[in-house]
Amino acid sequence: MRHLVLTGPKQLAWQEVPDPELRSAREALVRPLAVATCDLDHPMIAGETPFPTPIALGHECVAEVVEVGREVEAVRVGDRVVVPFQISCGTCTRCGRGLTSDCERVAPLSMYGFGVAGGDRGGFLADLVRVPYADAMLVPVPDGVDSAAVASVSDNVADAWRLVAPWLAEWPGEQVLIVGGAGSIGLYAIDAARALGAARVVYVDRPGARLDLAADLGADVLDASADPPPARGSFAITADFSATAEGLRTALAATAPGGHCTHAAPIFGADVPLPMLAMYTMGVHLHTSRCAARPAIPTILALTAAGRLHPERVTTKIVAWDDAQTELLTPRTKTVVTR
Repeated sequence: MRHLVLTGPKQLAWQEVPDPELRSAREALVRPLAVATCDLDHPMIAGETPFPTPIALGHECVAEVVEVGREVEAVRVGDRVVVPFQISCGTCTRCGRGLTSDCERVAPLSMYGFGVAGGDRGGFLADLVRVPYADAMLVPVPDGVDSAAVASVSDNVADAWRLVAPWLAEWPGEQVLIVGGAGSIGLYAIDAARALGAARVVYVDRPGARLDLAADLGADVLDASADPPPARGSFAITADFSATAEGLRTALAATAPGGHCTHAAPIFGADVPLPMLAMYTMGVHLHTSRCAARPAIPTILALTAAGRLHPERVTTKIVAWDDAQTELLTPRTKTVVTR
């Protein structure tokens, strides 16, 4: 079979490798149908991350089930499914707590699309992918939902969901501030916050297509290069996806007493000083972690099928499968590769 490999900065190549085979009765083989770029893919392709090459690319996808082990019950051959980017068993203590990003039964950081950093699990830009723990991992796509529209639910849409959903459940109808940056997650978070009844969503970013799309998605937008920052302590729920120290400080400063600030974009390089005294006196809760994608996927798919979430609006361009080698060299907010 073929898979697309990043061999060095801005060097992509289709390579031939043996077809994967089932290794247990609980596994499945899937054929990716629509693969989306994650917000980390372009930095990886540009050589701006610490992940070593070679990397078999792709960790957001909708796929068709082509073979299942004899103990698999949740999916059948022919089903369309979202494949979470992280490997999880679904039955260990951590998975039971929703911590599918840290499953006890696999090595730490086990995930598709990150090369050796993810345990050499392969990537979704491939003709076939082996999925362990198929019953726990694979989530059927509702009838009528377009595969390309929900390809990013594997990671980025779920990542955006965790920025706002837990806190709007705790404080319904609150205002939400999102400090955006390169990529799609901040934009998906606008859509999620509005679907969940936020009274107002404010999006901060630099001028450009993302800021324009944020306004189209229903956010009040602030130009980070020109507008004054949000008032101190004015939002019960804030999220930072800027990948900058400045953006994180903006979100923290705007968080109201007792409020929740979620930092979701890794800042590669030096550690970032935090305003600990201000956070202490205001009682600000700072949350930072990798996303645990699998628990959020069924709800996201159901809301998309019901017309309440619109992930397709964030997609910049849909490209043909055989064009991925060249198209992925162009940075975009969201590229989806389809067969």
